[in-house]
Amino acid sequence: MNPSLFPTKGNLLLMKRSLGLAKLGYELMDKKRNVMIMEMMRLIDRAAEIQSEIDQTFSEAYAALQETNTLFGIENISSAALCSPEDTSVEIKFRSVMGVEIPSLAQEPSIPEPRFGFELGGSSLDEAYIKFLKVKDLIRKQAEIENSVYRLATSIKKTQKRANALSDIIIPMYQGNIKFIAESLEEKEREEFVRLKVIKNQQKRAY
Repeated sequence: MNPSLFPTKGNLLLMKRSLGLAKLGYELMDKKRNVMIMEMMRLIDRAAEIQSEIDQTFSEAYAALQETNTLFGIENISSAALCSPEDTSVEIKFRSVMGVEIPSLAQEPSIPEPRFGFELGGSSLDEAYIKFLKVKDLIRKQAEIENSVYRLATSIKKTQKRANALSDIIIPMYQGNIKFIAESLEEKEREEFVRLKVIKNQQKRAY
């Protein structure tokens, strides 16, 4: 038999203390899971909004680009596109949500600075340039949110498994151990009471 299951008052107190800690652990995990679910649902709603904005902005950008291609030719517009500087300024930082590190892009929105004259596309190319910059910023934000949702979902799954293990295995085990030890102690007390009563009766007969 496991020494911790020996029917002693010390083991009974130990099991009750362990049961209390297990219940507290379950409550904390349940709260952590709920907070993460709320944050994940908020991000999912935000991702849907951004995706809708991306679709709309893409449509507007391609419409402007198509108009420019028609007016000035694809080759001229391709040459103009080479004038755009490469953007490699993205910096990834992290913030914590209930111990889960989720990414946060330290990136200011791109500032539109079209540098095209009318001979290379005019206002329609400027509009397409500005729209595609906006799409780039939105895609960055969408990537940040999708990665955050994935990390939260993974952590929620792990937390759920641990909470289930506590509620379905650990807590019932401690409850069963407490019941076993308590009943064993009660049985020993009854046996001791009967033994003392027998001894007392024998002493009375002796006198």
